[in-house]
Amino acid sequence: MSGRLLHHWVDEAAARAPNVPAFRMRDDEITYERLARKSDQLAALLIEGGVRPGDRVGLYLNKSLETPVALFGVLKAGAAYAPLDPTAPMSRTAAVMRECGVRALITHEPKARAAETLLSTENLGDDFALVIGAAAPPAASLRAISWSALDAAPSLDEPDRTEDDIAYIIFTSGSTGAPKGITHTHRSGVAYALAAAELYEVSPDSRLSNHSPLHFDMSTFDYLSGPCAGACTVIIPEAYAMLPASMSTLIEQERFTHWYSVPFALIQLLEHGALDQRDLASLRWVMFGGEPFPAKYLRALRAHMPNATFSNVYGPAEVNQCTYHHVLQEDFAAETPPPIGKTWAIADGIQLDEHDAIMNTGSIGELAIASDTMMEGYWGRGDLNAKAFYTRIGDDGAKTKYYRTGDIVRDLGDGIYEFVGRKDRQTKVRGYRVELEEVESVISAVAGVSEAAAVIIEGASGSAEIASSFTAQMDDGDDLINRIQSAVAEKLPVYAAPAHLERIASFPRTTSGKIDRNAVARQFSIAKSEEAIAHAG
Repeated sequence: MSGRLLHHWVDEAAARAPNVPAFRMRDDEITYERLARKSDQLAALLIEGGVRPGDRVGLYLNKSLETPVALFGVLKAGAAYAPLDPTAPMSRTAAVMRECGVRALITHEPKARAAETLLSTENLGDDFALVIGAAAPPAASLRAISWSALDAAPSLDEPDRTEDDIAYIIFTSGSTGAPKGITHTHRSGVAYALAAAELYEVSPDSRLSNHSPLHFDMSTFDYLSGPCAGACTVIIPEAYAMLPASMSTLIEQERFTHWYSVPFALIQLLEHGALDQRDLASLRWVMFGGEPFPAKYLRALRAHMPNATFSNVYGPAEVNQCTYHHVLQEDFAAETPPPIGKTWAIADGIQLDEHDAIMNTGSIGELAIASDTMMEGYWGRGDLNAKAFYTRIGDDGAKTKYYRTGDIVRDLGDGIYEFVGRKDRQTKVRGYRVELEEVESVISAVAGVSEAAAVIIEGASGSAEIASSFTAQMDDGDDLINRIQSAVAEKLPVYAAPAHLERIASFPRTTSGKIDRNAVARQFSIAKSEEAIAHAG
């Protein structure tokens, strides 16, 4: 075995501080000693069941204390884990399993019935041979093992692995709707865990809040950087996401030091979490990412979290993270979201124009990142890999590989980047270029508006039109609509003004908590179709 592997931290923490809790959930916890032992036992069962080095193992679990056991057990078996969305349709789950050729599936009692249906009704591919945590369907080739079998597992003979072996594959939606697997090695995972733990000052006395599900890349901070520092990670049950007041109570009771989520979760806490009744002084870091965060909410949150440093965390799942910006005094006073900041020490950023020429300081272009945290590539997708990377040749002939983020950024100087929009969300209306994120930013900044989403729909003449939905904190009727229209007229060119503006009760969301803009566009299209039918009648 050579190099640092992700699961080494668990064993080292178990030897150093065996009784320290590694993960907590509700009133239960698992110490580092028990996590090390249980993951050893699971790894032994996986190997005995036919899992070989380099195989992929699906994790089909709700949030639980079995999740870290499964994750580190797979790594100790020499395999790579593929976290599956437990809320996804079975057909999509099966497609992901087939895509990466999973050898085994790990589930548990809350998902056992769903797993059994999945195994009985879906074609999971010829390589699939083992399930842990669910009864097997009638198939002679499939072996089933219960979680209780861990106690009788043989001793672990850990296979030889290296830093360049695959550690995990996270699947995300592709532009065509088919899932694509982002493949990370132990090397990229270790680089991220160490850099994040250092940047956000994670230590053995830290208490991390695991808000994101395992199949969302934000969870790598909790599951990898936590053990890296010997910290305790508190797994937040899914139900708390719908109960902001309970969430804020949990923050107070568990004395979280680090919070990391999409902005929406913090906005929900602010608006419905009764923060004025909570003592949140334990929070040292409040980290957010995934979407722009309106400054007006940061100002309001700061009053309730007086000891926290707020930090904008930026980086696609393909690079884990690559830039950061610790929110400054002037950022709180601004009307626009804080910048995504500068690249951290282990990354390098460049901007590319539409012809792949490297741009100068002060320009606007696509951000490309070279980093030790960068993915190996998309699983089995040579076509995507050919488009995803840019190779820079230095004056000495040395080649450096960069990942094309697809994000358009403005270079503000001193290495600080400002997010402008997505390359694939830049659109044209009447021949003019429009960044939909800019439209959203203007609407979101209006007092009373909670969130906004701008999308492109087909107009009556077949031309593209901008439509925007928004949510609001209170119902002040036409007055709010008038304020939004005034802000749009003041800050956006005429061609960028939404042709359709609608208030809704809540946004459709992806499982990671981001606004599902495809669903928003569909809702507008359905509404327009119904309106056209009504007029025709």
